[in-house]
Amino acid sequence: MPQPGHIMKLPVPDEAELDEDLQAYFQKCRDKLGIVPYVLQAYALRPDKLRAFAKMYNDLMLGESGLTKLEREMIAVVVSSVNRCYYCLVAHGAAVRELSGDPQLGEMLVMNHRVAELSVRQRTLLDFAWKLTETPHLIGDTDRRGLFDAGFSEEDVFDICAVVGFFNMSNRVASGTDMMPNPDYHAVSRQLPDGQA
Repeated sequence: MPQPGHIMKLPVPDEAELDEDLQAYFQKCRDKLGIVPYVLQAYALRPDKLRAFAKMYNDLMLGESGLTKLEREMIAVVVSSVNRCYYCLVAHGAAVRELSGDPQLGEMLVMNHRVAELSVRQRTLLDFAWKLTETPHLIGDTDRRGLFDAGFSEEDVFDICAVVGFFNMSNRVASGTDMMPNPDYHAVSRQLPDGQA
């Protein structure tokens, strides 16, 4: 059964009516990804917010950091798991599968990251992301010390908090507007590598 056919439950502007810079950005997405993520099409309802969203996303998820791209995508999935954000679980679950080469890891993080066999660094990272999302008022020095002990720098801890904060915000926008993920994400990297059963 396919997911609902809308992008979101608010109007989505026609791309041809967008400013030239946004049309060029959408074309760049098509050239690089083969699609324009629905989240960008949805944000086009508020063009300045789309520009701000894209800039922040690109800085947090693709910019210089002591966190790997996979670690940042893992945070996105765990935060979205707490919030049960359909859009981000599908989209960023696909990214975890693709970056890790492990479709089982992607599914474990979507459902319950605690069942995955993770490194101490990854476990500490994801436990922190979960706690900062579910009970932010309980975060204290012990939690930050755990990140330092796992090998994260002060700058890394800031980046972790920023990525967690960003996905808590984007989860709420996606849920509030009933945003759907691009159907293409569902099929990404579902095959196990040769030799794995």
